[in-house]
Amino acid sequence: MNILLKNIHAITCDGNHEVLYNTNIGISDGNIVFVSDQEKDIRQFQADRIINGKDKLAMPGLVNAHTHCSMTLLRNFANDLALHDWLYNHVFPAEAKLDQEDIYWGAMLGIAEMIRTGTTTFADMYLFMDGVAQAVCQTGIRADLSFSPLKFVVGKPIDETHLCRTYHRDWNDKADGRIKVSVEIHSAYLYDEQSLKNAAALAKELKTGIQIHILETERERVETIEKYGITPVELCDRCGIFDVPVIAAHCVHLSDSDMALIKSKNVSVVHNPTSNLKLGSGIARIPEMLERGINVALGTDGAASNNNLDMFDEINLAALIHKGANMNPILINADEAVRMATVNGAKAIGYEDRLGTIKQGMKADLILLDIDQPHFYPLNDPIAAVAYAAHGLDVDTVIVDGNILMEGKELKIMDLDLVKHKVKEISKRITNES
Repeated sequence: MNILLKNIHAITCDGNHEVLYNTNIGISDGNIVFVSDQEKDIRQFQADRIINGKDKLAMPGLVNAHTHCSMTLLRNFANDLALHDWLYNHVFPAEAKLDQEDIYWGAMLGIAEMIRTGTTTFADMYLFMDGVAQAVCQTGIRADLSFSPLKFVVGKPIDETHLCRTYHRDWNDKADGRIKVSVEIHSAYLYDEQSLKNAAALAKELKTGIQIHILETERERVETIEKYGITPVELCDRCGIFDVPVIAAHCVHLSDSDMALIKSKNVSVVHNPTSNLKLGSGIARIPEMLERGINVALGTDGAASNNNLDMFDEINLAALIHKGANMNPILINADEAVRMATVNGAKAIGYEDRLGTIKQGMKADLILLDIDQPHFYPLNDPIAAVAYAAHGLDVDTVIVDGNILMEGKELKIMDLDLVKHKVKEISKRITNES
């Protein structure tokens, strides 16, 4: 389908803080074919659909670079607890009751929430990932899905390397290229040294990347140093993890030497400000990472520790907490925060050549915000408006791969009432709550 977004304002995220006013965006075969204010470009374009851009602001679709999509099933459950207690005494026991169909319905709910709040691509790690892949295929969203070569049953690891290979074979580059498959390593503290080496070797074999949690808590640092005599970052490097592209979630407690190593290995860090605050994990040293040239993306983490998947909340918080914590109002400006959720996220998953900016030749993964609302007036600086004023539910239209997944705030890709009903039933079973 050829789509014309006509007379629309646009944040391009092209690196020059560029905002276009009353421009036109042509979409064909899933790609942006022109961005122009020239009448001749519009006349030459045969549009099947014209979307009036009046009172709309276009921007690249958001990239949620770290989440556990199906943890929507555990939303609003086991709150206000320390990470170790939350994870081992509440989350893991509930997760032990899940099956693949449960994960599918949890993913459907998570995808509905992400699309409604402007996320067009997400990086995911969780259980029964075939269910997540099926939901991605059905809904039209884009995803980097990771599969763990180890399964943990009552804390004991079971080797599932063969299943990881099978998952990669079955799903990588499927759904018209919208699915990318990587290797999941939950963390250095759940894996032993040999398992870390094996997972790194598997990623190399599959020619793919790794998603991993690193230094979410100070406890992880202390225990790893006690066990190995080195930090989790140094352990990952020693085991070959950083020899492939890595998405490292959290990274709250990096030392200066850890940051230098991560920079030298081109590791992408994912900042999860809401989750880190809720679990009392701390505040990552994001301004210093950016100053060192580390690629920093944004993520929500799972809905069990957030408790939503709204990336506009993360943009806003990322643009604010570092100013307050460091008593410096120039840290993480609006443009940097927005780029963390777009360009940097695309780079984290290896798609910077196709996602994250609005320009000719990029994939048509776009969102339109309804800016005809009091909190957008006056629109003096659209980038600042996105960082400091916008909410996820301001998203009016979502386009992924040139397909309209939501328009006029109406989801076009699922029966949301059915999804909510299924999730409610599952949640009662696994949490024993009414």
